[in-house]
Amino acid sequence: MASTDGWTVPLEDESWRHDTVETNGVRLHAVTAGPEGGELVVLLHGFPEFWYAWRHQISALVEAGYRVVAPDMRGYNRSEKPSGVDAYHIDELVGDVAGLVHTFDRESAHVVGHDWGGLVAWQTAIDRPAVVDRLAVLNAPHPSAYERALRSNPAQLGKSWYVGFFQLPGLPEWALGTMDFAAIERLLGDGTVRADAFSETDLQRYKRALGQPGARTAALNYYRAMARRTAKLTLTQGGVGDLPVRAPTLLVWGEQDAALDVSLTEGLAEWVPDLRVERLPDASHWVQFDAPERVSELLLDHLD
Repeated sequence: MASTDGWTVPLEDESWRHDTVETNGVRLHAVTAGPEGGELVVLLHGFPEFWYAWRHQISALVEAGYRVVAPDMRGYNRSEKPSGVDAYHIDELVGDVAGLVHTFDRESAHVVGHDWGGLVAWQTAIDRPAVVDRLAVLNAPHPSAYERALRSNPAQLGKSWYVGFFQLPGLPEWALGTMDFAAIERLLGDGTVRADAFSETDLQRYKRALGQPGARTAALNYYRAMARRTAKLTLTQGGVGDLPVRAPTLLVWGEQDAALDVSLTEGLAEWVPDLRVERLPDASHWVQFDAPERVSELLLDHLD
Protein backbone atom coordinates (compact mmCIF):
# COMPACT_ATOMS: atom_id res chain seq x y z
CA MET A 1 0.00 0.00 0.00
CA ALA A 2 1.19 3.47 -0.83
CA SER A 3 -0.09 6.70 0.60
CA THR A 4 -1.65 9.18 -1.81
CA ASP A 5 -1.85 12.92 -1.51
CA GLY A 6 -3.92 15.78 -2.79
CA TRP A 7 -7.50 14.52 -2.65
CA THR A 8 -10.61 16.65 -2.96
CA VAL A 9 -12.18 15.60 0.35
CA PRO A 10 -10.03 16.53 3.33
CA LEU A 11 -10.00 13.89 6.03
CA GLU A 12 -11.95 14.70 9.15
CA ASP A 13 -9.44 13.14 11.52
CA GLU A 14 -5.65 13.12 11.35
CA SER A 15 -5.70 9.40 12.07
CA TRP A 16 -7.49 8.74 8.77
CA ARG A 17 -5.37 8.05 5.69
CA HIS A 18 -5.79 8.05 1.95
CA ASP A 19 -4.25 4.85 0.57
CA THR A 20 -3.93 3.10 -2.76
CA VAL A 21 -4.54 -0.63 -2.45
CA GLU A 22 -3.67 -3.24 -5.08
CA THR A 23 -6.28 -5.98 -5.23
CA ASN A 24 -7.54 -8.42 -7.84
CA GLY A 25 -5.60 -6.69 -10.61
CA VAL A 26 -6.92 -3.16 -9.93
CA ARG A 27 -5.80 -0.19 -7.86
CA LEU A 28 -8.41 1.00 -5.40
CA HIS A 29 -8.32 4.28 -3.53
CA ALA A 30 -9.33 3.71 0.09
CA VAL A 31 -9.61 5.60 3.32
CA THR A 32 -8.15 3.67 6.23
CA ALA A 33 -8.43 4.44 9.92
CA GLY A 34 -8.18 2.88 13.34
CA PRO A 35 -5.60 0.73 15.14
CA GLU A 36 -3.75 -1.63 12.83
CA GLY A 37 -4.31 -4.49 15.24
CA GLY A 38 -8.06 -3.95 15.46
CA GLU A 39 -10.61 -6.27 13.90
CA LEU A 40 -10.95 -5.36 10.23
CA VAL A 41 -14.19 -3.78 8.96
CA VAL A 42 -14.60 -3.25 5.21
CA LEU A 43 -17.19 -0.61 4.24
CA LEU A 44 -18.60 -0.87 0.70
CA HIS A 45 -20.49 2.10 -0.75
CA GLY A 46 -23.25 2.08 -3.35
CA PHE A 47 -24.37 4.01 -6.42
CA PRO A 48 -23.64 6.87 -7.07
CA GLU A 49 -21.37 7.28 -4.06
CA PHE A 50 -17.76 6.78 -2.95
CA TRP A 51 -15.97 6.14 0.34
CA TYR A 52 -17.52 9.33 1.72
CA ALA A 53 -20.82 7.47 2.14
CA TRP A 54 -19.43 6.17 5.44
CA ARG A 55 -18.18 9.48 6.83
CA HIS A 56 -20.53 9.26 9.83
CA GLN A 57 -19.72 5.64 10.66
CA ILE A 58 -15.92 5.60 10.34
CA SER A 59 -15.28 7.58 13.51
CA ALA A 60 -17.70 5.48 15.57
CA LEU A 61 -16.04 2.26 14.43
CA VAL A 62 -12.54 3.61 15.06
CA GLU A 63 -13.50 4.77 18.55
CA ALA A 64 -14.67 1.22 19.26
CA GLY A 65 -11.24 -0.11 18.28
CA TYR A 66 -11.87 -1.40 14.77
CA ARG A 67 -9.51 -1.14 11.84
CA VAL A 68 -11.62 0.41 9.07
CA VAL A 69 -11.11 0.28 5.31
CA ALA A 70 -13.55 2.25 3.14
CA PRO A 71 -12.59 1.88 -0.54
CA ASP A 72 -13.82 3.66 -3.60
CA MET A 73 -15.11 0.56 -5.37
CA ARG A 74 -13.64 -0.15 -8.80
CA GLY A 75 -14.72 2.44 -11.33
CA TYR A 76 -15.63 5.06 -8.74
CA ASN A 77 -13.98 8.32 -7.79
CA ARG A 78 -10.18 7.85 -7.57
CA SER A 79 -10.11 4.07 -8.01
CA GLU A 80 -9.03 2.45 -11.26
CA LYS A 81 -11.67 2.22 -13.98
CA PRO A 82 -11.09 -0.87 -16.13
CA SER A 83 -12.85 -0.76 -19.49
CA GLY A 84 -15.68 -2.97 -20.62
CA VAL A 85 -18.84 -4.26 -18.99
CA ASP A 86 -17.29 -7.61 -18.06
CA ALA A 87 -14.81 -5.84 -15.77
CA TYR A 88 -17.76 -5.10 -13.45
CA HIS A 89 -19.14 -8.63 -13.23
CA ILE A 90 -20.11 -9.52 -9.67
CA ASP A 91 -17.34 -12.14 -9.56
CA GLU A 92 -14.76 -9.38 -10.10
CA LEU A 93 -16.34 -7.23 -7.40
CA VAL A 94 -16.29 -10.11 -4.93
CA GLY A 95 -12.67 -10.72 -5.89
CA ASP A 96 -11.89 -7.11 -5.05
CA VAL A 97 -13.29 -7.52 -1.53
CA ALA A 98 -11.48 -10.79 -0.87
CA GLY A 99 -8.24 -9.33 -2.19
CA LEU A 100 -8.70 -6.22 -0.07
CA VAL A 101 -9.05 -8.31 3.07
CA HIS A 102 -5.94 -10.31 2.24
CA THR A 103 -3.99 -7.15 1.40
CA PHE A 104 -4.44 -6.11 5.01
CA ASP A 105 -2.95 -9.44 6.10
CA ARG A 106 -6.26 -10.88 7.26
CA GLU A 107 -8.00 -14.10 6.35
CA SER A 108 -11.40 -12.62 7.09
CA ALA A 109 -13.17 -9.38 8.05
CA HIS A 110 -16.50 -7.89 8.97
CA VAL A 111 -18.09 -6.72 5.72
CA VAL A 112 -20.62 -3.88 5.61
CA GLY A 113 -22.33 -2.69 2.44
CA HIS A 114 -25.00 -0.23 1.30
CA ASP A 115 -26.91 -0.34 -2.00
CA TRP A 116 -24.52 -1.81 -4.61
CA GLY A 117 -21.96 -2.29 -1.87
CA GLY A 118 -24.62 -4.30 -0.08
CA LEU A 119 -25.17 -6.51 -3.13
CA VAL A 120 -21.43 -7.15 -3.29
CA ALA A 121 -21.37 -7.83 0.45
CA TRP A 122 -24.20 -10.38 0.11
CA GLN A 123 -22.43 -12.10 -2.79
CA THR A 124 -19.10 -12.15 -0.96
CA ALA A 125 -20.73 -13.90 1.99
CA ILE A 126 -22.37 -16.36 -0.44
CA ASP A 127 -19.33 -17.11 -2.63
CA ARG A 128 -16.48 -16.58 -0.16
CA PRO A 129 -17.95 -17.48 3.25
CA ALA A 130 -14.50 -17.88 4.81
CA VAL A 131 -13.78 -14.20 4.10
CA VAL A 132 -16.78 -12.81 6.00
CA ASP A 133 -16.88 -12.96 9.80
CA ARG A 134 -20.02 -10.88 10.22
CA LEU A 135 -22.15 -9.30 7.53
CA ALA A 136 -24.12 -6.07 7.70
CA VAL A 137 -26.22 -4.81 4.78
CA LEU A 138 -28.05 -1.50 4.42
CA ASN A 139 -30.94 -1.22 1.95
CA ALA A 140 -29.77 -3.90 -0.45
CA PRO A 141 -31.77 -7.09 -1.05
CA HIS A 142 -30.55 -10.64 -0.82
CA PRO A 143 -30.27 -11.74 -4.49
CA SER A 144 -32.74 -14.64 -4.14
CA ALA A 145 -35.25 -12.36 -2.42
CA TYR A 146 -34.88 -9.71 -5.12
CA GLU A 147 -35.45 -12.26 -7.87
CA ARG A 148 -38.55 -13.53 -6.07
CA ALA A 149 -39.87 -9.99 -5.72
CA LEU A 150 -39.38 -9.15 -9.39
CA ARG A 151 -41.40 -12.22 -10.33
CA SER A 152 -44.21 -11.79 -7.82
CA ASN A 153 -44.39 -8.15 -6.70
CA PRO A 154 -45.59 -5.66 -9.35
CA ALA A 155 -44.70 -2.75 -7.05
CA GLN A 156 -41.04 -3.77 -6.92
CA LEU A 157 -40.96 -4.42 -10.65
CA GLY A 158 -42.20 -0.88 -11.23
CA LYS A 159 -39.67 0.58 -8.83
CA SER A 160 -36.86 -1.14 -10.74
CA TRP A 161 -37.56 0.68 -14.04
CA TYR A 162 -34.25 2.53 -13.89
CA VAL A 163 -32.29 -0.73 -14.22
CA GLY A 164 -33.71 -1.12 -17.72
CA PHE A 165 -32.91 2.49 -18.57
CA PHE A 166 -29.30 1.99 -17.47
CA GLN A 167 -28.86 -0.72 -20.10
CA LEU A 168 -29.02 1.86 -22.90
CA PRO A 169 -25.70 2.97 -24.40
CA GLY A 170 -24.63 6.54 -23.74
CA LEU A 171 -27.97 8.08 -22.76
CA PRO A 172 -27.77 7.23 -19.02
CA GLU A 173 -24.25 8.73 -18.85
CA TRP A 174 -25.59 11.93 -20.39
CA ALA A 175 -28.61 11.98 -18.08
CA LEU A 176 -26.42 11.67 -14.99
CA GLY A 177 -24.10 14.50 -16.00
CA THR A 178 -26.43 17.01 -17.60
CA MET A 179 -27.22 20.34 -15.90
CA ASP A 180 -24.25 20.09 -13.56
CA PHE A 181 -25.18 16.60 -12.34
CA ALA A 182 -28.67 17.67 -11.33
CA ALA A 183 -29.57 13.98 -11.12
CA ILE A 184 -27.28 13.65 -8.11
CA GLU A 185 -29.20 16.36 -6.28
CA ARG A 186 -32.48 14.60 -7.07
CA LEU A 187 -31.16 11.21 -5.98
CA LEU A 188 -29.47 12.41 -2.80
CA GLY A 189 -30.65 15.85 -1.80
CA ASP A 190 -34.31 15.27 -2.65
CA GLY A 191 -34.36 11.57 -1.84
CA THR A 192 -33.79 11.71 1.91
CA VAL A 193 -36.20 12.05 4.80
CA ARG A 194 -34.04 14.36 6.90
CA ALA A 195 -33.84 17.76 5.22
CA ASP A 196 -30.18 18.33 6.14
CA ALA A 197 -28.98 14.78 5.49
CA PHE A 198 -26.73 15.99 2.68
CA SER A 199 -25.17 19.44 2.87
CA GLU A 200 -24.39 21.48 -0.21
CA THR A 201 -20.73 20.57 0.33
CA ASP A 202 -21.65 16.88 0.40
CA LEU A 203 -23.53 17.19 -2.89
CA GLN A 204 -20.65 19.00 -4.56
CA ARG A 205 -18.25 16.27 -3.43
CA TYR A 206 -20.52 13.57 -4.85
CA LYS A 207 -20.75 15.45 -8.14
CA ARG A 208 -16.99 15.81 -8.29
CA ALA A 209 -16.49 12.10 -7.61
CA LEU A 210 -18.93 10.99 -10.31
CA GLY A 211 -17.41 13.57 -12.64
CA GLN A 212 -14.04 11.82 -12.64
CA PRO A 213 -13.17 10.66 -16.18
CA GLY A 214 -14.86 7.35 -16.90
CA ALA A 215 -16.70 7.18 -13.56
CA ARG A 216 -20.24 7.42 -14.95
CA THR A 217 -19.76 4.61 -17.44
CA ALA A 218 -18.04 2.46 -14.84
CA ALA A 219 -20.86 2.99 -12.32
CA LEU A 220 -23.50 2.11 -14.92
CA ASN A 221 -21.54 -0.95 -16.00
CA TYR A 222 -22.33 -2.50 -12.62
CA TYR A 223 -25.99 -2.60 -13.69
CA ARG A 224 -25.17 -3.72 -17.22
CA ALA A 225 -22.98 -6.58 -16.07
CA MET A 226 -25.59 -7.72 -13.55
CA ALA A 227 -28.37 -7.65 -16.15
CA ARG A 228 -26.31 -9.82 -18.50
CA ARG A 229 -25.48 -12.26 -15.71
CA THR A 230 -29.11 -12.47 -14.60
CA ALA A 231 -30.29 -13.11 -18.16
CA LYS A 232 -27.72 -15.87 -18.60
CA LEU A 233 -28.63 -17.56 -15.30
CA THR A 234 -32.33 -17.33 -16.13
CA LEU A 235 -31.80 -18.98 -19.50
CA THR A 236 -29.43 -21.69 -18.27
CA GLN A 237 -30.74 -22.56 -14.81
CA GLY A 238 -34.00 -20.68 -14.31
CA GLY A 239 -32.59 -17.91 -12.14
CA VAL A 240 -30.06 -17.24 -9.41
CA GLY A 241 -31.41 -20.04 -7.24
CA ASP A 242 -31.18 -20.47 -3.49
CA LEU A 243 -28.11 -18.71 -2.11
CA PRO A 244 -27.38 -19.42 1.57
CA VAL A 245 -25.47 -17.06 3.85
CA ARG A 246 -23.71 -18.59 6.85
CA ALA A 247 -22.38 -15.42 8.48
CA PRO A 248 -24.32 -13.72 11.28
CA THR A 249 -26.14 -10.97 9.39
CA LEU A 250 -27.66 -7.60 10.18
CA LEU A 251 -30.05 -6.07 7.64
CA VAL A 252 -30.83 -2.37 8.20
CA TRP A 253 -33.63 -0.94 6.08
CA GLY A 254 -34.83 2.64 5.67
CA GLU A 255 -38.53 2.10 5.01
CA GLN A 256 -38.91 5.27 2.91
CA ASP A 257 -36.82 3.73 0.11
CA ALA A 258 -38.18 4.86 -3.25
CA ALA A 259 -36.46 2.08 -5.23
CA LEU A 260 -36.63 -0.98 -2.98
CA ASP A 261 -39.82 -2.28 -1.37
CA VAL A 262 -39.79 -3.04 2.34
CA SER A 263 -41.16 -6.52 1.55
CA LEU A 264 -37.58 -7.40 0.54
CA THR A 265 -36.78 -7.62 4.26
CA GLU A 266 -39.31 -10.43 4.78
CA GLY A 267 -39.07 -14.19 4.38
CA LEU A 268 -35.29 -14.39 4.37
CA ALA A 269 -34.84 -17.16 6.94
CA GLU A 270 -34.58 -19.90 4.31
CA TRP A 271 -31.40 -18.28 2.99
CA VAL A 272 -30.08 -16.39 6.02
CA PRO A 273 -30.80 -18.34 9.21
CA ASP A 274 -28.74 -16.10 11.52
CA LEU A 275 -30.43 -12.80 10.66
CA ARG A 276 -31.46 -9.66 12.51
CA VAL A 277 -33.61 -7.15 10.62
CA GLU A 278 -33.89 -3.53 11.76
CA ARG A 279 -36.41 -1.38 9.86
CA LEU A 280 -36.15 2.39 10.33
CA PRO A 281 -39.49 4.01 9.45
CA ASP A 282 -38.11 7.55 9.31
CA ALA A 283 -35.21 6.84 6.96
CA SER A 284 -34.85 6.57 3.19
CA HIS A 285 -32.61 4.51 0.95
CA TRP A 286 -29.76 6.76 2.17
CA VAL A 287 -30.25 5.36 5.63
CA GLN A 288 -26.77 6.07 7.01
CA PHE A 289 -27.28 9.78 6.28
CA ASP A 290 -30.90 9.97 7.44
CA ALA A 291 -30.14 8.13 10.69
CA PRO A 292 -26.33 8.22 11.14
CA GLU A 293 -26.24 7.71 14.90
CA ARG A 294 -28.75 4.86 14.85
CA VAL A 295 -26.94 3.09 12.01
CA SER A 296 -23.63 3.39 13.87
CA GLU A 297 -25.21 1.98 17.02
CA LEU A 298 -26.67 -0.97 15.14
CA LEU A 299 -23.37 -1.73 13.44
CA LEU A 300 -21.40 -1.61 16.68
CA ASP A 301 -23.94 -3.81 18.45
CA HIS A 302 -23.83 -6.36 15.64
CA LEU A 303 -20.06 -6.44 15.25
CA ASP A 304 -19.33 -6.67 18.96
